[in-house]
Amino acid sequence: MINTTRWNRWRYSLYAPVYDVVAERAFRRPRRQALAQVRWQSGMRVLLVGAGTGLDLPWLPRDIEVHASDLCPAMVKRLKVRANHLGVDVEARAMDAEQLDYPDGYFDVVVMHLILAVMPQPDRGLAEAYRVLAGDGQLCIMDKFQDDERPSGVLRRSLNLATTTIATDITRQATPLLTKAGFVIEQDTAVLMGKVFRALLACKAPPTSSTDPAGVLR
Repeated sequence: MINTTRWNRWRYSLYAPVYDVVAERAFRRPRRQALAQVRWQSGMRVLLVGAGTGLDLPWLPRDIEVHASDLCPAMVKRLKVRANHLGVDVEARAMDAEQLDYPDGYFDVVVMHLILAVMPQPDRGLAEAYRVLAGDGQLCIMDKFQDDERPSGVLRRSLNLATTTIATDITRQATPLLTKAGFVIEQDTAVLMGKVFRALLACKAPPTSSTDPAGVLR
């Protein structure tokens, strides 16, 4: 199994020219459903993590401040072209989602669509999302997840060795990942292929101890 940041940057550079052909139509409705769960307000500062070619841009409000990041420079280049075509002002940068170059508590909304199942270490990506999100901020996720109540069997784990290399992890569970990262799920909606693809809206859990989600004493 290959699942590293370097491998993802390389393969998505290859996927970039044809990415829209695969992802635009198939995930148009799920993207809209996920973003519709957010409690939008004028002037919000929003970060699209793993923004790809910018397929979320058409479904965002026009009175917000939009930032976008993606691991692959080829994706960012295409995102900028799309933003210009749509007339949307976006600050877009090539950046590793596991090492975001933004201040703590900087964003009102963090959007993570179709990235948690791809990242080598999704816990690190969620820790970064938690860090850059304001205390009352919202985390918007749309991705594929294994059922929270049913651990992956041997066949699924074996198949995952192949799917992770060429596309995505099919064994990750939403609730354990988000809970461990310090989030509380507020909305959880099935959006595609039954319950395989889900749209989740989460917020930071109220402090219950003197440690942060990573277990570091405050």
